[in-house]
Amino acid sequence: MTNGHKVLLSFHGGVGSVTGSNFLLEGERTKLLIDCGLIQGEKFAHALNREPFAYDPASIDCLLVTHAHIDHIGRIPKLVRDGFRGRIVSTPQTLDLSRLMLPDAFSVLRSEMSEGEELLYEEKDITAAFSLWETREYHQPFSAGEFEVEMKDSGHILGSAMCEITRIADRRGLDADKRGQESVRKIVFTGDLGSFPTPLLNNAEEVTDTTYLVMESVYGDRNHEGGERRKERLKNVMQDTIRKKGTLLIPCFSLEKTQVLLSEMDELFEDTRLFNVPVFLDSPLAIKVTDVYRRYANTLKPEAQKRLAGGDDIFSFKDLQLTMDRRASSEIERTQSPKIIIAGSGMSAGGRILEHERRYLGDPKNTILFIGYQAVGGLGRQIQEGVKHIRINHEEVEVHARIETITGYSSHMDGEHLLEFASKSAETLEKVFVVMGEPRSALFLAQRIRDYAGVEASVPQLGERVEIEL
Repeated sequence: MTNGHKVLLSFHGGVGSVTGSNFLLEGERTKLLIDCGLIQGEKFAHALNREPFAYDPASIDCLLVTHAHIDHIGRIPKLVRDGFRGRIVSTPQTLDLSRLMLPDAFSVLRSEMSEGEELLYEEKDITAAFSLWETREYHQPFSAGEFEVEMKDSGHILGSAMCEITRIADRRGLDADKRGQESVRKIVFTGDLGSFPTPLLNNAEEVTDTTYLVMESVYGDRNHEGGERRKERLKNVMQDTIRKKGTLLIPCFSLEKTQVLLSEMDELFEDTRLFNVPVFLDSPLAIKVTDVYRRYANTLKPEAQKRLAGGDDIFSFKDLQLTMDRRASSEIERTQSPKIIIAGSGMSAGGRILEHERRYLGDPKNTILFIGYQAVGGLGRQIQEGVKHIRINHEEVEVHARIETITGYSSHMDGEHLLEFASKSAETLEKVFVVMGEPRSALFLAQRIRDYAGVEASVPQLGERVEIEL
């Protein structure tokens, strides 16, 4: 038996797929929403994003944002449009990144609208969302109605956080110096957990005493290549394409993937005997996001801070060219190969990478390199899986370019480390809810948690509601 109070936990996104993170925790008098992300990459994603929320947005007291990826923040303006007027809380880095990500996402959504179709939300809803937004640093507890929340570093992207939630009533009468030892029932929403090692970020913090865990499972059924192995593979792919006098295309997420890639290219391009070719960063958003990383350099891992302090701009190198406007982007074609083009979107779902794919995928001298997750049914996944005939902007494109994938650049924790992460709380865990993964990945991880950690684990269904005790 427990002394906890009954709380309802429900799953309104991020189940059955990687994207659309959206979870609701309902206490006696407080409703907390964790993330409100856009569904991406799926065949019916556009229609799903337009559906009404399964709860009344006006009834939500507080929205906790784990990090600034669009599949975690992309429907916040819609939530506001539909009546939400509560608090929004994240780390300062997440707020600054969201100020870039949400307007960019709105621009993409507007460009994809069909004639006569109503906007998912309007620019004024983005502005209204930021007027409700406040920030907390890691390990700075704050109250949200009957709950206390503490954000911990999840190591996924700049400012990414896990949300550790307890009921304030359970902490009454406890001295401050006993906060780390008391037996308090809690639930942790991991958001996305970071892969390691990474050249930029600190590792995800350990969680050792939670009662419930709502955890991601993007790579729950597989492991990544190591850090040195991935850099060696990047070097080999680059050398091979250069030797063939081809063009290397890298569809890249503007947030985190691009900054990690630039950091490692910075090291590789120090050897000009190997690499002396133009590299185009063809993404205005990625360029702006990189400036945010520079602004928060003091929060990066010590090794990255040391390189920066020594005068090495780890996000730039001699042959890197930044293309902010479309005219500069279109002129990349005039540059003779070999060359390297880094452009968004990371899943080839839109953005400038599409035009480059249209131009270059038909030539066997060229290479397309995937370094991030590709959603089922999306264009990037089709190319990655070897489909030879694709459509880009209503044009048939034959794929003859070499296709490469390096999983070591994932910013998501892999299967072995996800199991290890959950196992750290095995003595206190009563249940793990495995979310934010394709069904095969989530089910595989849940089974491993049951088998190896001896903890009950389940894969929730969309709309499922469970009663827990906090």
